[in-house]
Amino acid sequence: MVAASPAATAPDPEDAADPEDAGTAETVTSETPETPEEPVSGSPAATAPDPDPAPADGLDAVDDTPAPPVPAPGPGPAAADPSSGTSAEGTPEPTPAAPASDVAELPTVPAATDDPAQWGRVDSDGTVYTVAPEGERAVGSWQAGDATEGLAHYARRFDDLRTEADLLVRRLSSGRDAAGVLRSATVLRERLDVASVVGDLPGLVVRLDAVIGAAEQAGKAEKSAKAGAREQAVARKEALIGEAETLAEETTRWKHAGDRFSAMLEEWKTVRGIDRKTDDALWKRFAKARETFTRRRGAHFAELDRARATAKARKEELVVEAESLQSSDDWGATAGRYKELMTEWKAAGRTSKDADDALWARFRGAQDAFFSRRSATFDARDAEFTQNATAKEALLKEGAAIDLSDTDAARSALRSLQERWDEIGKVPRERVREFQNRLKEIEDRVRAAVDKRWSRTDPEKEARVGQFRERVASYEAQAAKARAAGDERRAKEADQQAQTWREWLAAAERATG
Repeated sequence: MVAASPAATAPDPEDAADPEDAGTAETVTSETPETPEEPVSGSPAATAPDPDPAPADGLDAVDDTPAPPVPAPGPGPAAADPSSGTSAEGTPEPTPAAPASDVAELPTVPAATDDPAQWGRVDSDGTVYTVAPEGERAVGSWQAGDATEGLAHYARRFDDLRTEADLLVRRLSSGRDAAGVLRSATVLRERLDVASVVGDLPGLVVRLDAVIGAAEQAGKAEKSAKAGAREQAVARKEALIGEAETLAEETTRWKHAGDRFSAMLEEWKTVRGIDRKTDDALWKRFAKARETFTRRRGAHFAELDRARATAKARKEELVVEAESLQSSDDWGATAGRYKELMTEWKAAGRTSKDADDALWARFRGAQDAFFSRRSATFDARDAEFTQNATAKEALLKEGAAIDLSDTDAARSALRSLQERWDEIGKVPRERVREFQNRLKEIEDRVRAAVDKRWSRTDPEKEARVGQFRERVASYEAQAAKARAAGDERRAKEADQQAQTWREWLAAAERATG
């Protein structure tokens, strides 16, 4: 088992209090989500056992100290699919450091228990020797029985070390915890120099040296992969910060932006693998953007509240005036003022829905009360105007029957008709023009008859007609005289002059009727 390090036992900072306020998703607090530290495997000092005691010369005891176990990897903070490359929290995981194909090529070591005599011997005094890289080395003493059993005992102890080395190879093949494998392999390699075992120690040394070399390479690859994952995590948080800063400075879609900030915060929590110092600096920028957005949104709604309060006060003034006008009988002026009040109402802006609905109900009620009274009054007036129209219809028929032969009587009849017309009063608005035009036709007929009579009795016109007759008679006499004298040329000239004056005479007579 691995000794638990502080990083392995500390609670996950992401499980601490959420910096998001419980009541409002977008409220910014000063709490900073911590970045989880990387788990640390047990240090060599914690896992390395004391070296096997050297065999005691001259003692009849068997050195049967069991080899210490090799540290095994402890459980991680969360289970994840090794093939997915993603942790349980959604953070990119480093690429496996040592491919299984590379580890499979490490040197193998045969089991010592298959043929213990191949790897060691027991001297006549009970001293047990094994084959070591430097040659034969005494590893213990066997006084408890047959030498074959002694060799088998020490061979089993070698196989235990061999098994520990195989476990390290398996751990390295998994592509995880190369640093832990390196530490454990180094400790096991150091123990081989003094281990009380019988087996292929040179081969096991070579295998462990190969494991150590592979673990070192895997550790470098692991660090490179972690660095790449860190860069990706930093880039993702930088992107979230850029979006947050843009929203904080520019957006006016407050509900949408608030929801987006909540989603970005949840995404922020899933991005891991960044050192605490860098993560704290990134978080400060992100939190600052959220605070800026919260201040802008608060200022917007505060201004909106002030505008609504102003709108409410203005609409209350309009309601008071509208209610004061609802009993007015000045229909035209009051209707015009209500139209102006409606324009001012629209320009006043909106207040809260409840207040706006209540004020509108009062305003509309006052307006409806006035226009209902006006409609009732106009309905009664329209009934009177309809009767007036009937009476004027009768006058129009009377006017159409005026005798125009006596212009003086016609003019008197027209004056009487006009007086009665004015006494009757107004007609419905839609028929006003109709009645005006029909009355004008009667007036025009009478006026034309009077004008015609005047033109016939005009002294100047009568004198002009007499003059035209005299000229016609004069030219006719000249023509007769010239023809009697045999002057046909002068007679024709006089006839032409006479014809011209006859035409002018006819026109003058037509003009006088």
